[in-house]
Amino acid sequence: MTRYNTKGVRIVAAIAALAIVASCGLPRVGPNKREIFAGSVLNEGDAFIVSVNERVTRATSVSPVFGFSKEFLNASAVGSDTIRPGDVLGLTVWENVDDGLLANEGQAATVLEEVQVDGAGFIFVPYAGRIRAAGNTPERIRQLITSKLDAQTPDPQVVVRRLAGDGATVSVVGGVAAQGVYAIERPTRTLSAMIARSGGLAVEQEIAKITVIRGKHKSTIWFDDLYTNPKYDIALRGGDRILIEADTRAFTVLGATGSQNRVPFETHTLSAIEAIATVGGLSTNLADPTGVFVFRNEPEEIAREVLGRNDITGTQRMVYVLDLTQPTGMFEARDFAIRDDDTVYVTEAPYVQWQKTLSALTGSIGAADTLASATGN
Repeated sequence: MTRYNTKGVRIVAAIAALAIVASCGLPRVGPNKREIFAGSVLNEGDAFIVSVNERVTRATSVSPVFGFSKEFLNASAVGSDTIRPGDVLGLTVWENVDDGLLANEGQAATVLEEVQVDGAGFIFVPYAGRIRAAGNTPERIRQLITSKLDAQTPDPQVVVRRLAGDGATVSVVGGVAAQGVYAIERPTRTLSAMIARSGGLAVEQEIAKITVIRGKHKSTIWFDDLYTNPKYDIALRGGDRILIEADTRAFTVLGATGSQNRVPFETHTLSAIEAIATVGGLSTNLADPTGVFVFRNEPEEIAREVLGRNDITGTQRMVYVLDLTQPTGMFEARDFAIRDDDTVYVTEAPYVQWQKTLSALTGSIGAADTLASATGN
């Protein structure tokens, strides 16, 4: 009688455990391969599921390409001696007489400090009147003042100095050590020099982007390109706005990996293998290397090329499948480019679910044995 009751309790516990597993399911990291494939358009789902090969890799290998437009590249360097509205000049006038127009009695020279060029581009010099300064060099201004004074005092000697070159300024903001407004001066007439003037980068060089806004024109380059391509060290213009920022692209990794997280890009380009390695690689206890998926919303033109169809319209949901156990699987994963907002998902190995099922069953039967012992059956 006791043997029959104990066996009955075990059978009931096993049936109950199977019922629970069938109705509620077991804990897992996400959908399995079968469930993902069930969402294919071939099964009346809403996503195209594509196995990654060399052709697919080429079609989807799209990364941000930055560069300055011709409006920036063709601009010549601003003359460091050209006077602009807002600049400040220093003037000294020597007169060859004891009782000069400008000099006090007993003085040979008159010094006019901080004569500012007004918004219209003019300065005022006593006895010489309004002189056009903007667009001229200090030498040309000297000639203009000399010609004006020459009719009133014999052989005047004039010296014109540029005290401050803040008539042409640029603003530098974002990831630099010292944000601010800086004058374009002789040492800082190019982009790299101005970034150095603002203290250099405050973000990682590998992911730094530079955007220059000039009027209605706007262009962006990677910081690394500034030195690998000297043509990108463009000449600056007054009013330029320079923005330094870190790359904002990121991807998400879920499933049977070392960790699940949203991960920012640390390089200009990123492969599927690198993305998985970033979060600690595949979980050796859980991962199915035949089930590495990349979920992405693909633009129409790329979706058409990947699928080889011309009837595709609009953005398409695409699921790319990587099988790392195939002869070329690792190479395909190494070459397949991850893009902004991608989701990389690694499924669990089938045996993991079997282990969980067996654990659930044996745990329930063990609990039944304990119950039977407690009841004395």
